[in-house]
Amino acid sequence: MCGVLLLLPVLLALGTTAGAVPPPATPPAPCRRCCDHLNPAEGSADHSAATGFNPMPEVRTYINMTILKGDKGDRGDRGTPGKGGTEGPPGSVGPAGPEGAKGRAGPPGDPCKAQHAAFSVGRRKSLHSLESYQPLVFDTVFVNLGGRFDMFGGRFSCATAGVYFFNVNIHTWNFKETYLHLMQNEAERAIVYAQPSDRSIMQSQSLMLELARGDEVWVRLYKRERENAVYSDDVDIYITFNGYLIKASDE
Repeated sequence: MCGVLLLLPVLLALGTTAGAVPPPATPPAPCRRCCDHLNPAEGSADHSAATGFNPMPEVRTYINMTILKGDKGDRGDRGTPGKGGTEGPPGSVGPAGPEGAKGRAGPPGDPCKAQHAAFSVGRRKSLHSLESYQPLVFDTVFVNLGGRFDMFGGRFSCATAGVYFFNVNIHTWNFKETYLHLMQNEAERAIVYAQPSDRSIMQSQSLMLELARGDEVWVRLYKRERENAVYSDDVDIYITFNGYLIKASDE
């Protein structure tokens, strides 16, 4: 309002001097308000301009972490296992647990296949050799498992291959030679021998033989220039022949 009132005289003066050369232009006076002579209120924008101090507002930083957090990534590959640690001390023995249930019986095993072979025979009669080679036969049986000893032929026939032990005992005759062979099939394996003497004595021979199935073992008298004889009687048995299996080949 006050600005309008101040400009009115100027406009009237310009209207009266129409057609005259206008004076040099002068800068217009600054516009003032009727309340400019009053001091501005403290804290207002005008007060800041008047005092020359314009305080900046306080800015406080706030970060919303929910915006910065991304989506969950994929699981990474498994790393290589680390080195094993040192073995620790053994722990104490724990309490005994309850007794378990009885297990089921297993399948039946193979039956025992123990193999046996044995014989023991004797002779109650004396014998004089009649030929160069003569088998010694026996008339008394003590043991004959499986009937493998032939009493008529005087031979043991092997049914179970393996290692056998054999023994023959004879009694010599006074002033007569005693000469016998322990035979395996037709091969001589050992000799029982005694020279003629005025005294009769007991002679013995033992050995082990490895027999195959079907082999035969027997005792043979051998006559040379002198008479060959073995002694026995009906009361006592002086002549015996024994054999038994020690170990079968398939064991």
